[in-house]
Order: sequence, then C-alpha cells, then structure tokens
Amino acid sequence: MIDHVSMKVRDYARSKAFYSAALAPIGYAVVREYPPHAAGFGTPGRPDFWIVTSEAVTPTHVAFAGRDHATVAAFHVAALAAGGADNGGPGTREQYHPHYYGAFVHDPDGNNVEVVCHSPHGHLPGGAPPDAPKKSAAKAKPKAKAGAAKAKARKPARGGKSGRRR
Repeated sequence: MIDHVSMKVRDYARSKAFYSAALAPIGYAVVREYPPHAAGFGTPGRPDFWIVTSEAVTPTHVAFAGRDHATVAAFHVAALAAGGADNGGPGTREQYHPHYYGAFVHDPDGNNVEVVCHSPHGHLPGGAPPDAPKKSAAKAKPKAKAGAAKAKARKPARGGKSGRRR
C-alpha cells in the first residue's frame, strides 16, 4: 500500500493555489506545510499527496479516487478555473474498462492530474447515487415502541373490568 507520493513543481505558491482549488471537490486540503518548499494535501491528519519545489520538473501522472461522477466533474471544473489545462473532460474511458469514468487536467507544470470513479453505478459502494432523492426528515416511530404498545393493548387487565386491583 502506498503511504504518500510527491510531485515536483517549479512555483510553490502557484501550485499550492492550483491544488488547493482543484482537489477541494474530493475533500483534500493542505494538511501539512513546510513553506516555501513543500505542502502535503489530503484528508485531516493524512497528507498523502505532496508538492515539492524543484528546478527540474519531469511531468508525471497522478490519479485520485472520486466518490461519484459528480465529484469527477466538479474536479474538472475547479481545476480549469484554477488555471489547469484541459486534458480530457469527464467521461467514460472504455479503453481502460467499461466503468472507468475520469477527467484529466494538466497542472501549471504540465503534470497530468486525474480524478476517476470506477463504479458501474456512478458512485462508490454504500453511497447514494448523485441524483438519488433525499430521505424525508420526518421520523417514524421506532418499531420497538410501536410493538410494545401493541403488546400492552393485548395484555388482559387484572382484577376486574376497571383494571385496578382491589
């Protein structure tokens, strides 16, 4: 299992701003920073993607997991707005597999950055599809209480018709 990966960038401030905006749709933010040379992005307490300044930058490719198709599209929009260059809009890439749904952007240094969802349902297992109706906020009575009320109603009264003991 990979713990973290680093990508070389020329302009720390520009790249930090780009990745801060581009990775926000997948829930990533700067988690740790050693300015002006390195920043670790990820979820709270887990910086697993780092940018590190370097004179020599060899463009590379990195792909982040998106939870659904909407997240893939949101990444693409955010990355372009942050100064990225389009390298393939959101869509299915059947050449990889039938459910490969990704979007690609070049960062300011020419690195190929991608967000991908592999689910045949358009969302990760256990999650609701992006267009699923929201559940009603009204709460039903818990079944345990309803069942207890029915049992109480069936229980015969003791000590006569009034139910009181004499």
